[in-house]
Amino acid sequence: MQDNPTQVPLWRQLQGAASLLMAVRDGQSMTAALEDVDAQLRPGVQALGFHALRWLGRAEALRQQLAKRPPPPEADALLCVALALAWSETGDRVGAQFSAGPPLGKLAPSGGSVVREATSVGAMYTPHTLVDQAVEAAKRSEATHHQASFINGCLRRFLRERDALVALTDKNPQAVWNHPQWWIDRVRKDHPEHWQAILQANNSRAPLILRINERKTTQAQYLHSLFAINIEASAVGEQGVILASAQPVPSLPGFADGHFSVQDAAAQLAAPLLLGGLAAQGDKGQRLKILDACAAPGGKTAHLLELADCEVTALDIDARRCERVAQNLTRLGLQAQIVVADAGQPADWWDGELYDGILLDAPCTASGIVRRHPDVRWLRRPSDIAQLAGIQAHLLAMLWPLLRPGGRLLYCTCSVFRAEGDIQIQTFVAHHTDALLMPSPGHLLPQSGVQATVFPDNLLREHDGFYYAKLEKRRP
Repeated sequence: MQDNPTQVPLWRQLQGAASLLMAVRDGQSMTAALEDVDAQLRPGVQALGFHALRWLGRAEALRQQLAKRPPPPEADALLCVALALAWSETGDRVGAQFSAGPPLGKLAPSGGSVVREATSVGAMYTPHTLVDQAVEAAKRSEATHHQASFINGCLRRFLRERDALVALTDKNPQAVWNHPQWWIDRVRKDHPEHWQAILQANNSRAPLILRINERKTTQAQYLHSLFAINIEASAVGEQGVILASAQPVPSLPGFADGHFSVQDAAAQLAAPLLLGGLAAQGDKGQRLKILDACAAPGGKTAHLLELADCEVTALDIDARRCERVAQNLTRLGLQAQIVVADAGQPADWWDGELYDGILLDAPCTASGIVRRHPDVRWLRRPSDIAQLAGIQAHLLAMLWPLLRPGGRLLYCTCSVFRAEGDIQIQTFVAHHTDALLMPSPGHLLPQSGVQATVFPDNLLREHDGFYYAKLEKRRP
């Protein structure tokens, strides 16, 4: 029996989570795969899918111990989901973490949305209930009903021999860190002093962070409005508010009136970094002219407009995502020129007038937002880094001539890989003598909760992985 009969049956959610895992193994993002899941099942399936992908390395290693030859793909996906849920540091009860609300945010290079994950705990299941429901899920699917006995045997053996099996998998780095081996090696090479902290942070759950629209309210006022309805929250950065537990965003006070946006603390640094010192260099009486390249879904565009009276062109190649930009700006009471075009082909859209500032949030591997997108680590391939670094270099080269002398370009990626960060910028500066690298944050490494003391020079304490470099064009 299911422990909580008022919930959607666990076996149905397990089937859905297994379908997500199969989609990811086939190269599809979990965000896209979730769109095919029935709306009633989606919160639970999303929660189980997040958990399974976070602990997939351990689950696959355990499956290899339990069955030397992998079963058919559908049965293997269901078994790995169940093992990921059954395995825990303490080996006791299994919690299904439920999410709420629509996907939000940005994922490069091909678009998509950052799936917001709630922190509230939904139904709790004992390991034996999990086994029972996994077998039920197998029996009720035409693709797996012949494997029901096999799945039952594997899971019951795991419960009997858990400690010994886990000890065997502790010899496998992919099981220990729950990342592909090439990813582990790359992070260790790029950040030899912090690689373990980065991987550990990637397996934590990202909190819900808001950016306050200072044209509507203040950080202190909004915190007060949350406390008034018993929602625990605290300040992070200059405009950020971090919630102790996630809430349905549309139900938060001031959402419809544009009092806030959802944006990670690291991403909230972009607009102030670009604007810092730039306003003083503008021509008197004229508003700053700024380009936000690769702008969708518009979080940084909005932040620029919230902080300064400027003319912003929000450029993105994806027409549907540009619609999201327009919707977000309308809710916030802001206006920008929205252009659907390829930032790497200025001849198709540029009017010939130089920009005072350019924000280039370049397509990247998204290796810094694995907390929010646990599927990214399993979707990426080693060759993706060089391919995306090539796109980043092309965008830098194409956009740099559009910047006036004395103007500034802020380059950023949500990546921890140095090829998409400091190596990219070092190469650019070496080949552009008119580019001056200003004091910049560089690589911000992901951290949350237990990792907050690892990087003591970072005042935010809670954020995704990011890279920032501010370049000024030397005057002739």
